[in-house]
Amino acid sequence: MRKHGGAEVFRITGARQGLAEDVRGRERRYVISMAVRTLSVIAAVVLWNVERHVAVVALVLGALLPYVAVVIANAGRERPPSLPSTFVPGPTRPELPAAGDAPAEPRTERAHGQS
Repeated sequence: MRKHGGAEVFRITGARQGLAEDVRGRERRYVISMAVRTLSVIAAVVLWNVERHVAVVALVLGALLPYVAVVIANAGRERPPSLPSTFVPGPTRPELPAAGDAPAEPRTERAHGQS
């Protein structure tokens, strides 16, 4: 379920999202990751003489984020959502007795006047 302009849009099909929308989402995730990387490298430069431990952590984060960003961006298309089953089971039939089972006592009907 996604929201467009305040209205809820429900997805009722098993089709994947469009290729352009998929690429746009990947680009957005990559740009956000690179922005975080840039901020961490800037923080490492600013904090180098102030708090060296934090600067080293920020520098390591800045070095690892490009790899993570590329892996996330190239993760592949989404899997199509599974649709609910449309199989409706039919009514159950009574089972016939097996060949070796003893059948129920047959009812004999007597004609009128016979004893």
